Amino acid sequence: MKKQFISLCMAWWAVTGWASPHTFQVSSPDRNYVFTFTQEEPEGKTRMYYTLSYKGKEIVRRSELGVEIENKLLESALGIENDACRNWRDNLTFIGADSASHDGTWQPLYGERKEIPDCYRSLQIKFRKGEAPASEVTGGYDRSRTYFMNVEVRAYNEGVAFRYHFPATSNGLFLHITDELTEFAMPEGTMAWHEPWAQAPVSLLPLEGWEGESERPLTMKLGNGLTVSLGEARMVDYVRTKFALASGKAHTLKTSMYDCADIITPYDTPWRVIMAAERPVDLIAHNFIYLNLNEPNVLQGDLSWIRPGKTFRSGLSQKEALAAVDFAAERGLQYIHLDAGWYGPEMKMESDATRISESKDLDIKAICDYASTKGIGVWLYVNQRALVQQIDRLLPLYKEWGVKGIKFGFVQVGNQFWTIWLHKAVRQCADYGIMVDIHDEYRPTGVSRTLPHLMTQEGIAGNETMPDARHNTILPFTRFLCGPADYTPCYFNARVKNTHAHQLAMPVVYYSPVTFLYWYDTPSLYQSEKELEFWKNVPTTWDETYPIDGEPGEYIAMARRSGEKWFVGVMNGLEARKLSLSTEFLQRGKRYMVTLYEDDPHLDTRTKVAIKQKVIKGGQILNIQLQASGGTAMEIKEAHRE
Repeated sequence: MKKQFISLCMAWWAVTGWASPHTFQVSSPDRNYVFTFTQEEPEGKTRMYYTLSYKGKEIVRRSELGVEIENKLLESALGIENDACRNWRDNLTFIGADSASHDGTWQPLYGERKEIPDCYRSLQIKFRKGEAPASEVTGGYDRSRTYFMNVEVRAYNEGVAFRYHFPATSNGLFLHITDELTEFAMPEGTMAWHEPWAQAPVSLLPLEGWEGESERPLTMKLGNGLTVSLGEARMVDYVRTKFALASGKAHTLKTSMYDCADIITPYDTPWRVIMAAERPVDLIAHNFIYLNLNEPNVLQGDLSWIRPGKTFRSGLSQKEALAAVDFAAERGLQYIHLDAGWYGPEMKMESDATRISESKDLDIKAICDYASTKGIGVWLYVNQRALVQQIDRLLPLYKEWGVKGIKFGFVQVGNQFWTIWLHKAVRQCADYGIMVDIHDEYRPTGVSRTLPHLMTQEGIAGNETMPDARHNTILPFTRFLCGPADYTPCYFNARVKNTHAHQLAMPVVYYSPVTFLYWYDTPSLYQSEKELEFWKNVPTTWDETYPIDGEPGEYIAMARRSGEKWFVGVMNGLEARKLSLSTEFLQRGKRYMVTLYEDDPHLDTRTKVAIKQKVIKGGQILNIQLQASGGTAMEIKEAHRE
């Protein structure tokens, strides 16, 4: 279903005068969000500002918009008079505005939900910079100093997003963007879950005294009780941005660019995303806004090769790889993975990823052939140093071997060159039917809607760094808002700081279409632990997702449905607590059998996970006792009377 209507003035936005200053307003379909844009004249300059409210509460105070563009060299080279003003927030000439609505749904190839609503109201405010376009072009070339920039806003029930659009220029100039001036002035008393890089620990800090930047999404607690998250969507050809404190402005964040960006018009910058919620878990319920802000799937033909599933990391010998295949088949996994080192030192540019290292007893094609007889696929790790030199040779070779996926390792992210290269490389993999997992500092921006074979990515402090339960219960409200993460859950490794039931719940709480389980574990460590039937049964993609309850750093309870079964994951923070969980996600009054996997320190087993069964009715409250750093996992199905 899709409805769209465009006009110059609609009920949900108002225009106060056609001479500066101008004021425009757009609200979400449910009218909870109200975005107000103004063009004002402080100190003789016209500047752009916005405010944002949610359910009548202020979430972003009056904040500046704009970009900084330095084009003097290009203008001089082409004989165009220099633009005296670099700040594209000053002295822009308003030339018009459009608004629209969209009401639709779409079905992803896989995901956290079988169907996704895509409903918003939008506003596009149009400006010209410089002189009016030349009516006639002399000498076959337009040398007018004329540029255009639009501010585009979309207001969803799930959040608000805006970006800058640069329409095509007739003078053919490139635009050299040196800074993005977008600000987020937050209410006094705002606290932020600050994270200086993608795999860093998280600290709860006020908006003052930071060193450097904070990652996105950046989730904050406001004094009015709302939880707000700032993010970035559709970042495929720009530079990475984070959030920094704005100089000289209290409680204000600024979009901080990694580097300059050079663009050719027409061009869209990435979306700046703002979400708000009365309950923090409602941010999780609305995280599909990131997908909606990206283009639809561009892949054509039979896409059955895109297959979500669970993965086990193998040792790097033929014997270990074949044993890993057998273990995967036995434990309900779909893939094995050969990690760094199979082709040589990954950090050396001279390492050749078309050949197996002479020090390794491996025959990857033979492994792939054996794995396929058991319905298991094979993933390979390849460092970006090899990919950037050899990708055109690697992809046809890996397809010939039978490889199903590549994990891109130690990717360089930040500047525009590497951003474009990375997404082009992902697109190339689709031509050979190869899935992708991007590791290290890359964070998703919803691009997997456009390229659904981009299954997951790291950009998270996961079980390679062995974080504590506080960190683990922050992640669903921060990193996981923008897309799946390859956390690599362990189970038997002695360095894990949390209980086994806490670990057991992870594949439900942490969404990743390709989930690596038993990281740092080996098949020999498994001793027929009965609770691991949960990992065998749990899927990695879902028909329905229902965040039950949670507080960042304290606990998280998540329910997800696949077919007729519901799976529930509860992860607790550092303090023991009792939770009363609603089962409103079940059909009220219907009888269900719940299999619970709970911590029991008195149990005489090495993992101390008790398994219990009980019959409940849909809508009934479940009372559970959680250990410090503990958890609970549940599998729920309809109870049939004997």
